[in-house]
Amino acid sequence: MTEEADQDEAVRELTRNLGRRMKVMRSERDWSLSDLATLSGVSRSMLSEIERERANPTLSVTSRIARAFGFTMQEFISLAEGPPAIQTIRSTDPAQWFPSAPGCQIRTLSPLNLEKLAEFYEVTLEPGRELRSQPHIAGAREFLTVRESQVRVESGSDADTLFPGDSTTYRADLPHAIVNTGDQRAVVLLVVLYR
Repeated sequence: MTEEADQDEAVRELTRNLGRRMKVMRSERDWSLSDLATLSGVSRSMLSEIERERANPTLSVTSRIARAFGFTMQEFISLAEGPPAIQTIRSTDPAQWFPSAPGCQIRTLSPLNLEKLAEFYEVTLEPGRELRSQPHIAGAREFLTVRESQVRVESGSDADTLFPGDSTTYRADLPHAIVNTGDQRAVVLLVVLYR
């Protein structure tokens, strides 16, 4: 293979990886293509072509997409090249915090750039606040451990109250909720498993 052919293949591989990573990160944030288009200033049709690995984005387009996700262009490209042997998630990284309901904070403890079958979160709920979720894909389960306060976990028509140190697992392919029933801020660790 010639040096030029090697470079062409490297560009094609990077383009494929950019599209895959973009789709994963968009999905993890629960963003539609329209949401990403609004945040990045890149047309929805161009984003769709990139995700389907049919377009090779310019540096300007890549930079705008990276900024929408909270990364520099170099960080975004590095993510597309594959994960390093060690990936540390800093507690101060604003990209790890997700918009959520009032009185609820969700921080992912999983690397955002990985395609995964499991996700790991820290959820903080103010007293009387709740996190209600629509059903995930069939077979999905959540595992929850209470660190602070007490919470009621609901899955379908079932419910249980948990206290600090308690753990539970429940179906997440039904409507489900975590409700702070205590008089202090609740902190829970949550693992979502997809089958």
